[in-house]
Amino acid sequence: MHRRLRVFGRKTVYRGKIVQLEIDRIKEPSGVTADREVVVHGGSAVVLAHLDDGRLLLVRQYRYAARRWLWELVAGGIEPGESVEKAARRELKEETGYRARTLRRLFDFYPSPGFLTERMSLVEARGLTKSRAAPEPDEVLELGSFTRIELKKMVARGKIQDGKTLVGLLWLFNACNFEARSDARRGWRNTIFS
Repeated sequence: MHRRLRVFGRKTVYRGKIVQLEIDRIKEPSGVTADREVVVHGGSAVVLAHLDDGRLLLVRQYRYAARRWLWELVAGGIEPGESVEKAARRELKEETGYRARTLRRLFDFYPSPGFLTERMSLVEARGLTKSRAAPEPDEVLELGSFTRIELKKMVARGKIQDGKTLVGLLWLFNACNFEARSDARRGWRNTIFS
């Protein structure tokens, strides 16, 4: 028998520009009563940006919480009232200077559902044209473009450690393999991801 979640109380202990921290007293559907610390975040768009020659765009930036420079897919928070598509277009332009002709929302995922409400939306961007980047004042970014083979090597060697980037790249690698196998069975050659 499934019971419903019951929230007995909520206390906001911190409210920042990007997140807030709440402590909720709850009774879970399993019957467990507990205090849960929850980081509330408005969500993010993560962009798999494909250049016409097949390379993907990544940005390298210093992440204080990790205390290191990380290669990442283009990504950023969804502002209040903003759609995933609009956030993806804005972040792509801000971080790389590229605009996308087409966007396709692939799927949503929770990067750390044990304590974080953030939902990330993986979006594929194609038909890129170069314009001028406009990063946030506190963002120092290095733009890189990589082939799928280079990215697979970077993942295998532990050079990519950002979770959202691993999710996006592993999906891409698997999707390419799946489509290639399916097309081979039908006698087609996959040109979308070649």
